[in-house]
Amino acid sequence: MDTLLMNAFWSEVIGTATLILLGAGVVANVVLPKNKGFNGGWLLINFGWGLAVFAGVFAAYKSGAHLNPAVTIGLFSADMPFYSVTGPEGMVTATIEPTVGNMFMYFAAEMIGAIIGAVLAFLAYKKHFDEDAPAATKLAVFSTGPEIRSYAWNFVTEVLATFVLVFFVVVSGESPSGLGPLAVALIVVGIGASLGGPTGYAINPARDLGPRIAHALLPIKGKGSSDWGYSWVPVAGPLVGGVIAGLLGAAYNG
Repeated sequence: MDTLLMNAFWSEVIGTATLILLGAGVVANVVLPKNKGFNGGWLLINFGWGLAVFAGVFAAYKSGAHLNPAVTIGLFSADMPFYSVTGPEGMVTATIEPTVGNMFMYFAAEMIGAIIGAVLAFLAYKKHFDEDAPAATKLAVFSTGPEIRSYAWNFVTEVLATFVLVFFVVVSGESPSGLGPLAVALIVVGIGASLGGPTGYAINPARDLGPRIAHALLPIKGKGSSDWGYSWVPVAGPLVGGVIAGLLGAAYNG
């Protein structure tokens, strides 16, 4: 692996870990007992996740800050570079091309980062996880779940919500870092506030699957099931939404 790809790999690991640490952290603050943010509400979670994206994008500046396999597969579907290095006078000096191999390299980095971030969030809130709380509440810190369980309609919700994010990325620039971290953060807040109610808006396979794996492995008191029966929805839905957004975004860009 050359230096550019190696830097991109670790950039995605660090950026996604930052995203999940702060994103899972705001959920833990709101839902786990004896926290200062307890019962802070859905909008606090929305804004916390938006700011988590904001921080993660800055942390992952050496990779284009995908932080999300749906963004990666969207750019791949649009045949857009995953990352470009800009030299003096705005000249592009190197790019990471949207190949299958590079796509799976990004996927791996995003998953590793997501698991690390979830473990760090658990460590930050370890004493609160030790308190009595419903197993579903503890799982909610790590991964999403539907308010009304209907796999087909939950899948549709995730497709639509992810489409909004990835279409915005594709038509506005090559990557979230090119748009400006604040722009993407506000899009995520908007998606959560408007489309996040039915499923908790994963809109990111790594964001859900990585922490769900961590939940299954970590010694969490009274954690119960990791709800693997639902786990395919926040993976497949965002990937499908990302592909559709990439194809339509490329056509829209002409």
